Amino acid sequence: MSSDMTLLLIKSLGQTLYMVSISMIIAAVIGIPLGILLVTTAKGQILECIAFNRIIAGLVNAVRSIPFIILMVAIIPFTRSIVGTSIGTTAAMVPLTLAAIPFIGRQVENSIKEVPYGLIEAALSLGATPLQIIKHVLLPEALSSIISQLTTVVIGLIGASAMAGTIGGGGVGDLAIRYGYQRFRPDIMLITVIILVVVVQLVQFIGNYIAARLNKK
Repeated sequence: MSSDMTLLLIKSLGQTLYMVSISMIIAAVIGIPLGILLVTTAKGQILECIAFNRIIAGLVNAVRSIPFIILMVAIIPFTRSIVGTSIGTTAAMVPLTLAAIPFIGRQVENSIKEVPYGLIEAALSLGATPLQIIKHVLLPEALSSIISQLTTVVIGLIGASAMAGTIGGGGVGDLAIRYGYQRFRPDIMLITVIILVVVVQLVQFIGNYIAARLNKK
């Protein structure tokens, strides 16, 4: 493999990491509070508001039901209005972020539901406010599980970022399409697959390590 192709591989990997990192950060900032609201506004919970809960749950389910490749194409006008273009690494982050937010919300919801309700009742009996319960009970107790769930989301985003290459999203997926598939270079296809596998394994290892360190059980 030529030095030019090696540099292109490095550049593409950097684009993938950039896309996934920024998308994940933005999605987590929105998705984690969303997951908390999905739990705390449900019936019998500390911020019970059934109508609001049904609305946000419906929106989450609606977005999650859209296949990523369709979502990318469907929101092209929105992407162009946000970043000024629908092609490239930065543009690909818009659908990646939108796809990740409801996924994170549901994953965080599942993690928080694992917290024994007895801990919440104990905090309520001590006069804790809903915000204090979220901050000092729910999040600390569910943190290890949340990290594990977020690791799964990151891995999903890596696969989605590769899919974004089909519409010129940049990254390893774009390289595989343009230089591997379209130019009939199976060696390039193989290398891109190996790179993605290594990145996924590394992310999973780091996620498992952090989750294990935070696990209080």
